Amino acid sequence: MEPGGSGSVRVVEDRIVIEGLTITDEETARVVRERAESGEEPARSVRRAIEIGTRVLDREDTAIEVDYVRREFERLSRAHSEAVEERNQEAVERIEEGLRRALGGEDAPGALGQALDSHSEELSEQIAATFGEDREGAVQAQIKRMLDERDEEFMRRLTADDERNPLDPMLSTLRNWVRERKEDQEARDNKLEEKVDQLLSRAAELAGLEQGREALEEAEEAGTRKGRSFEERVDRALERIAATRGDASSHTGGEGAEGGGRKGDTLIELGAANGPAQGRIVFEAKDKKLSKNDAWRELNEATAARAAAFAVLVVAGEDRVPSGRETLVEYEGNKLIVAVDRDEPEGLALEVAYRLAAARVAMSRERDLTVDAVAVRDAAEEAVHCLKQAQAIRSTLTGIKTSSDKARATLDDMVASVQARLERVESLIEVAEEDK
Repeated sequence: MEPGGSGSVRVVEDRIVIEGLTITDEETARVVRERAESGEEPARSVRRAIEIGTRVLDREDTAIEVDYVRREFERLSRAHSEAVEERNQEAVERIEEGLRRALGGEDAPGALGQALDSHSEELSEQIAATFGEDREGAVQAQIKRMLDERDEEFMRRLTADDERNPLDPMLSTLRNWVRERKEDQEARDNKLEEKVDQLLSRAAELAGLEQGREALEEAEEAGTRKGRSFEERVDRALERIAATRGDASSHTGGEGAEGGGRKGDTLIELGAANGPAQGRIVFEAKDKKLSKNDAWRELNEATAARAAAFAVLVVAGEDRVPSGRETLVEYEGNKLIVAVDRDEPEGLALEVAYRLAAARVAMSRERDLTVDAVAVRDAAEEAVHCLKQAQAIRSTLTGIKTSSDKARATLDDMVASVQARLERVESLIEVAEEDK
């Protein structure tokens, strides 16, 4: 406002009436002028400036009051802290005085020390009788006798020839199982030999020459060397697994494929037993050790020939796993290697490989499924880890006539854990398919 300028400002209830007031402020004049040029009335601009300025002045007054309250609060806080510290110091001094009276100091013993001194000999004797190493009734000696007696009783029970031996049922079961497996294998071998002999005899009759028999025997031996017998056993095992899951299994080892070539020994079509196939897995069985490059070439050609989404290499034993590769580890997103028993390929290892491959195909088929990938990976890794532990325990138990209930229970728990984690993998995929 101009010095000495005329004008009046009146406050009427919630209104301010300004008459003949002149304000000289370069910045205020510039803002009102620019807003007038942009189409806003000068009166409205001046009114907003007054309203905004009023609120700024009010906040400044409030800030001054807040600073005063803060200073008062800090002063009272300091006073309270000093009072609390003084009371704490008094409490500490009282506690120290009590401890000095009870425990004593350098100049005089305390009440507790005097009481202990008066009974020191009696207390020492009690401690020696309870914990002395040379005392027959000491706690250490009693515990040692109890442990020795328990170990002796346990060993007597393990070596007993009656029902007290906890290993007797397990050993009896193992012996029966080994005998039954051996008898089954011998029966299958005898049937196979009879069938081969019949084929050889028939071929010799048709050829009319004895050398025909020798040629067929040589051809059968060559086929065995290439893994045909192992291939057939693996195919039968896969067929049984597929039948329990509603999948279709086809032995394609000697058949040409639509994509060309004859690679791929067994083709699994998921869900094909109850409807259209939901994916394909090809299994290649090898009774010899391949290099990594040869193994990958076999699996790639089998995948292409059979239009499969996943390929599994089944080898006859750990010693035939390609160098630098591991069993039950997924490679390149569509390959897996599993080692099985050459004569008895049907087992948990082959089923684990089958179910992991099926789960992987289902996940890749429905890429928009909301699958907990971390849970699937963890469950699969735990299943493989438990399987390897179970295989190690089975290998240790083979040929051993004595073992323990703990080993057997651990083995069964591990096998059950493998099954549970495989079911967890499949349930995660099924839940995702239902939510889709």
